[in-house]
Amino acid sequence: MLANKLFRRTFISASYVFILAHAALLLFWFKISDSIAWTDSAVHVILLALASLSISFSLSYYRPAKGKMVFVLAYTVAQTIMWLGVSTLIMQYLFPNDQGYLDWLHFALPVRFIIGWLVIVGLAFKSLSWYDMEEQRDELERKDTTERLAREAELYKLRQQLQPHFLFNSLNSINALIMLRPQEARQMVLKLSDFLRGTLKREDQHWISLPDELQYLQLYLDIEKVRFGHRLSTNVIATEETKDLKIPPMLLQPVVENAIKYGLYDTTEAITITIESWVEEGLLYIQVQNPYDATLQQPQTGTGFGLASIRRRLYLLFARHDLLETTAKENIYTTLIKVPQLYDKSSNN
Repeated sequence: MLANKLFRRTFISASYVFILAHAALLLFWFKISDSIAWTDSAVHVILLALASLSISFSLSYYRPAKGKMVFVLAYTVAQTIMWLGVSTLIMQYLFPNDQGYLDWLHFALPVRFIIGWLVIVGLAFKSLSWYDMEEQRDELERKDTTERLAREAELYKLRQQLQPHFLFNSLNSINALIMLRPQEARQMVLKLSDFLRGTLKREDQHWISLPDELQYLQLYLDIEKVRFGHRLSTNVIATEETKDLKIPPMLLQPVVENAIKYGLYDTTEAITITIESWVEEGLLYIQVQNPYDATLQQPQTGTGFGLASIRRRLYLLFARHDLLETTAKENIYTTLIKVPQLYDKSSNN
């Protein structure tokens, strides 16, 4: 819309300049009288402007394919002949008795044809170029929109795939606790309800603050502590400078779930999972560490579904493959997540 307004203003301004320049040429170079010079200039320039606009408007509906530009050249020649013919007839009708001017009018026809055709064909090709750019811009916008929707759909799918596995484990644990420890079973049901309610609240959020994510993660840890009792403890360390930083919601729960799985499932001993966050060079670093028994299991050299889904989410959000790292050293398994702070502030809910 803005481009159209700018084009119209430029076109009208250029027409005024052409009228003035053309009238001045007739007055001072060809010594034509004032009334004829201004009339001649207005008639020819206004009709030339209308012919040019007609060409431009026509090409907005029909643009010849490459190799068919002969059509454009023929069309502009026909439009130029029509413009010059109509202009000449009007001037002959307005000044039928000025033989000197009429002779000059017919004498100037070839030069006016060339100049008029150059103006019309120039605007025609300029219009073709502009319309092609508009089509390309619209196509890129549609492509970007399609890719964004596909990316958001995949992100949503990845987030949804993480919940059933955890939910089934929790329900199985509740079922096991109902007969043996009913009070703990009730606590676990309440905590699971709060956790799932928090999940629903975060469905439409693209970014949340790190403290909110850690608070949400604590609900998950409380549920797991009901399952494992004193065997599971956590140590959360967050520096003051991280409290205003943002991360994608539900990013940490799969990491901690992975830490619990490979830290507790193959041992009867108590473990401590450490969750630490800090800022470095514009990146939010979040590190999750858990012990594992190398004699009972092989540490993952790749990533399971949970970590693979996080790697995929980070790539979809930031187009980088280096934002998730895993290492196993001295019976400590470490998962490191790096979150660039490039979020759109207008999307924070």
